[in-house]
Amino acid sequence: MGRDEIKESGVKSRESGLKRPEQVSIKEYSWIARIAAKKLKSSTVAIVIGNTIHLHNTTKSDFLLNERWVKHELCHIAQYKQYGTFNFIIMYLWETLKKGYYKNKFEEAARRAEIL
Repeated sequence: MGRDEIKESGVKSRESGLKRPEQVSIKEYSWIARIAAKKLKSSTVAIVIGNTIHLHNTTKSDFLLNERWVKHELCHIAQYKQYGTFNFIIMYLWETLKKGYYKNKFEEAARRAEIL
């Protein structure tokens, strides 16, 4: 996902917390996202690993049309960059085990980013 695609989606890189949004990639038909969808019992899912947004049951173009969803996932990419991949995954999983998915502080931050 390059800078032009982020602009087309209506998301400004400043809002996402990313200094270089051109380093973000999107993977459609991701097996990782398919597993997440089953776990979350959701028909469509986007999940971030590092700087890649993995999609299940949605297209890249449909995803990019949903500004709130794009902002949510870009927030997670910024969190990966802030804490490092390994640390973020451990912190995210620990937070989810303690508080559940919805009350996970990283998910709360991503939901707040949706309305910026």
